[in-house]
Amino acid sequence: MTQSPTEPRSRWSPWSLHGDGRSIRPGDVVHPDERLSWPRTLGVGVQHVVAMFGATFTVPLITGFPPATTLFFSGLGTLLFLLITGNRLPSYLGSSFAFIAPVLAAKAGGDIGPALGGILVAGAALAVVGLVVQLAGSRWIDALMPPVVTGAIVALIGLNLAPVAWDGGGSGTGVKAQPLIAVVTLVAILLATVAFRGFLARLSILLGVVVGWVLAAALGDLDPKAVDGLRDAAWVGLPDFHAPSFSLRAVVLVIPVILVLIAENAGHVKAVAAMTGRNLDKDMGRAFLGDGLATVLAGSGGGSGTTTYAENIGVMAATRVYSTAAYWVAGVAAVLLGLSPKFGALILTVPAGVLGGATTALYGLIAILGARIWIENRVDFHDPVNLLTAAVAVIVGAANYTLTAGDLSFNGIALGTAAALVSYHGMRLIARLRGTTPETRPAPAPEL
Repeated sequence: MTQSPTEPRSRWSPWSLHGDGRSIRPGDVVHPDERLSWPRTLGVGVQHVVAMFGATFTVPLITGFPPATTLFFSGLGTLLFLLITGNRLPSYLGSSFAFIAPVLAAKAGGDIGPALGGILVAGAALAVVGLVVQLAGSRWIDALMPPVVTGAIVALIGLNLAPVAWDGGGSGTGVKAQPLIAVVTLVAILLATVAFRGFLARLSILLGVVVGWVLAAALGDLDPKAVDGLRDAAWVGLPDFHAPSFSLRAVVLVIPVILVLIAENAGHVKAVAAMTGRNLDKDMGRAFLGDGLATVLAGSGGGSGTTTYAENIGVMAATRVYSTAAYWVAGVAAVLLGLSPKFGALILTVPAGVLGGATTALYGLIAILGARIWIENRVDFHDPVNLLTAAVAVIVGAANYTLTAGDLSFNGIALGTAAALVSYHGMRLIARLRGTTPETRPAPAPEL
C-alpha cells in the first residue's frame, strides 16, 4: 500500500495532514492518525452521521426509548470510545439491534427503567471483558465463540424479532396495523437499494422510511398526538433523560447481548486492520472497553445500548478515509442533534406501518448476516457438531423458547445463545474424551 507524504503532526493535534489535505493518491488511504483539510474532514464526518442515522433512530422507535436521547448518547459514546482507544480505532457507536428483543421483554408495564438497568449491567460486563482481553490477549475470544456459534447467535436474534415486524410482538403495531403503508415502505427500500448508486444506496432504509412517512401524512394516518408534540416541541433543549432501575429478571434477559457485541467489535477491529494494513489486535480490548463504557453511559441516562457500526465501515471503504478526526465530527454532530427536542419529536411521528415495513427488511438482514458469517468463515456444515449447534440454537431463538423460574424469565435469545455455546463446546468435549471424530461421519440432515 503506497503512502503519500504527510506533514508532521502539530503538538496541538493528534492528526498529521495527509499529503496536501485535498486529495488521496490511487492506492493510498488516510490512516486513523491522519486527516484531510478540515472542510473535507467535516464533509466526511457528516457522511458518517447520515450513514448511522437510519439504524440508530430506528432502535428507539421500536423499543419506545426517547430518540433524541439515544442519538445524544450515541454521539457521546462515540467520543468516549475514541478517547479510550487513543484515536487508533475509527468507529461510530450506534444503537445495537441486538438489544431490541431483550429490551422489549424487560420493559415492565411500559417502564423503561428495568431495561436501562439491564443495558447498564451488560455494558459493565463488556467493559470487564475488555479489561481481560487487554491483559490476556484476544485468542480466547475466538476459542469461546468460533464462527459457527457467532453466526448462530446473530441469526437467531433476527429470527426472534420477526413477530415484532408483523404485529409489534402482539401489540398490534407493525405491518398488521397499516399494511398498505408497510408494503410501500418496504418496496421503496428495495427500489432505493438498486435504483441509486454509491452512497445513496446505503441510505435505502432511511429513504424508505421517508417515503412511507410522506404517504402516511398524505393519507392522514399520522398519530395526532405525535403531530401535536412535534408542533409544540422546542428547537433547542436537553433530551429526555431517564434513570435506570435494576431487576434480576431484566439483567438476565439483556446480558447475553454482550456475546453479540463482542463479535461485532472484534469483526470491526479486524475489518479496519485489513483495510488500513495495520495490526490492531493489541487494541481489541480497548474496543470492548470503549463500547462497554459507552453502553453504561447510555443505560445511565435513557439511551439504547451501543455497538460499532458496519454502516460506517462502508463509508470508510468508499472514501478511503479512516481518520478518527471525521468520527470526532460525527460524534459532536450527533450530540448537537440530540439537543433538539424538535428533532426527537419528528422521529416520534413515524407511524406503525412505516416501522413494520422497515423492520421487515432490517430483521431479515440481521438473520442473513448470521449466514454471512458462516459463509465468509467457511463453516463446515458436513461436520454434525457445527450443523446441530446452528440448528438447535436458531430454532430455540426463532420460536422464542421461554423458561421461567420464579421471578426470572429466560427468552429465546438468552436460551438460544446458551444452546449454541453448550451444544458446540459440550459436543466437542465429549468427542475428544470418547475419541470419536464427528467430522468424518455424515451429518444427520433430513431429506427435503
